Amino acid sequence: MTYILHNRPGSGGFVIEAVLDLAGADWRLETVDSPVSTPLPESFRAVNPVKQIPVLDLPDGTRMTESAAMLIHLAAAFPESGLAPPPGTSAHAQFLRWTVFLSNAVYEAVLRRTYPERYTADPAGADAVRQAALATLDQGFAVLEDAIVGGGFLLGESMTATDIYLAMLYYWHDRLRGGLPGCTAITRAVRAHPKVAPSWRRNFERG
Repeated sequence: MTYILHNRPGSGGFVIEAVLDLAGADWRLETVDSPVSTPLPESFRAVNPVKQIPVLDLPDGTRMTESAAMLIHLAAAFPESGLAPPPGTSAHAQFLRWTVFLSNAVYEAVLRRTYPERYTADPAGADAVRQAALATLDQGFAVLEDAIVGGGFLLGESMTATDIYLAMLYYWHDRLRGGLPGCTAITRAVRAHPKVAPSWRRNFERG
């Protein structure tokens, strides 16, 4: 009963690696041989028709795309892991809220910042797309900063899968902007977590 994660180092599949480790799942990594921030090989369409990573093969042989959906699914599949609050609670509603917010409002802007040429038919407009994406990211992280509650994590005193998602995205953003103490503290806590640190180093601290 093994999960198979298709990913490349430094990409968004880090959060799924970390969640699989926290869940104690039996999984293996299928590394995509392609440098981060470069187009994936055309052959990868056989794995995902839209040629995006990560992709997660479930133990029953079915396949998932969309990292936020994987995160939510794995939290439900391993309820004893503490990856998310219990379903049906108001805390779980906030878990869903911020996971989807991070996917739609933040990760999407990361993609526009990183690949601006994909979002305009005019090559001369790529820099304007990038600047607009940075403004969206500043706004999104300001909203998240205001939402961080007592205890230091997004949902309270305990780290959830949503904090791992936030940490990955803020790490990418912080290298360009930074300056938000709540988001910075969550990112530091995530990267120092003993079950997350090996995956963090493998993805973001390579030599």
